[in-house]
Amino acid sequence: MVSSQAATPEAYLAELEPERAAFVARLRDLINANLPSGYEERMNWGMISWEVPLSRYPNTYNGQPLGYAALAAQKNFTALYLTCVYASEERTERLKRDWASAGKRLDMGKSCLRLKGPQDLAEEVLAATIRAVPVDVLIAEHERARAR
Repeated sequence: MVSSQAATPEAYLAELEPERAAFVARLRDLINANLPSGYEERMNWGMISWEVPLSRYPNTYNGQPLGYAALAAQKNFTALYLTCVYASEERTERLKRDWASAGKRLDMGKSCLRLKGPQDLAEEVLAATIRAVPVDVLIAEHERARAR
């Protein structure tokens, strides 16, 4: 995985070649416009990350904030990590179904969407996916998973 030492999302975008920066910025803007309140955008793990702040939920197994989504320009694609989808089989299936209904090919691992460019993006599906999980729901799912 390509990792950045950038301290801010803006610095991260400035490191990218202009065409890649434009696409990553477009995804970032889409996520920020649809992000439920309570999540925080920051740089973590060498990529742009949206997380539950430790001030809101400090009880994590590794001392890191709970991740919601992350965005990284990899060598051959842009990776969008959707832990909000990975945590729910129902949300995973909905994303796959809705992406196909939008007429787009979905290249997805467990939580990672691999997007080569704007032609791969189903914007409305992504916007709905990002809006779908309030902070309290993500925390509750995390606590249920830890209890198992």
